[in-house]
Amino acid sequence: MNINDRINAFVKLGQTLKGLDKSEFDAMVKKANQENGWFTEESILMAFRGLSVLLEEKSLKAWATSYSLEPTISKTVGVAMAGNIPLVGFHDFLCVLISGHNLRYKPSSKDSVMLDFVQQKLIDIEARFRDRIHISDYLKGVDAIIATGSDNTSRYFEFYFRNIPHIIRKNRVSCAVIQGDEPENEIVSLGEDIFSYYGLGCRNVSSLFVPREMEITSILDRLNSFERVMLNHKYANNYTYQRSLAMLNQEPHLDNGFLLIKENSSLVSPVAVLHYLYYDDLHGLKQSISSQKDKIQVIVSAQGWFEGSVPFGIAQLPQVIDYADNVDTMRFLGSLSA
Repeated sequence: MNINDRINAFVKLGQTLKGLDKSEFDAMVKKANQENGWFTEESILMAFRGLSVLLEEKSLKAWATSYSLEPTISKTVGVAMAGNIPLVGFHDFLCVLISGHNLRYKPSSKDSVMLDFVQQKLIDIEARFRDRIHISDYLKGVDAIIATGSDNTSRYFEFYFRNIPHIIRKNRVSCAVIQGDEPENEIVSLGEDIFSYYGLGCRNVSSLFVPREMEITSILDRLNSFERVMLNHKYANNYTYQRSLAMLNQEPHLDNGFLLIKENSSLVSPVAVLHYLYYDDLHGLKQSISSQKDKIQVIVSAQGWFEGSVPFGIAQLPQVIDYADNVDTMRFLGSLSA
């Protein structure tokens, strides 16, 4: 397969997933939800919406053809997949195969159903991928590795794969910068960044930077349309636990019945909890964010007004050029045959 064959196969994959028969989609959703209770129909629809962005023909071709992607010798690249949100490992799946290398991946036990479903659709479109994709519980004997995990597991990955080329990703979180005069529709869009995938993704907003003069309750009140997250018993259990913990410890907090908001300088917040931190001026705000840039995946703001941010509502819809941890995966893969 040359680069055009590979690109065309993924473009057709995007079109196939958009046109899935409802009965086939429903059966896949049921199976995925049985494997992972966080994977609801709404979350899976969101994941497929994200894939349609990644596999949009014009941007996919422009992205792929900007690299030199005909390796003289195809390498075997191992990928240790995460499973926190549906198809979270798809971008690595795409990069390895588009680059002309062979993929050996270890699926997460929490997200094997959907990736297998998408993989089979790709092979149905382009049978030559069958010999390039291998599933394995072990990633020994690979030429390079891409692994995503927690700060703790990353240390294991870095030691174990220290002698081969690797990308090892650690914990990342996302945050929002509030100006204070955002209209209601903007805060509702921010709610998408907070509640999509129940807040489990590294691109989910887990903390807010708000101007000191702002009344924080004005944000909480405008998020009421997301109360539906409580329909998922796993989210509801997390909310109940966090509320009980806050009351037991007498921690100051606000509560709208499905989300707790706490003043806390940590960018990381548990499921069903949103942290916020006051800022006094833009200079201090930029310094605070810059000092934590290695922990931040995405910054969002209304209409993307804050430097280096994206608009509210699209944090979970990255473009194909948006690399996790800002590490260019395609350049890394290209270097394997250099």
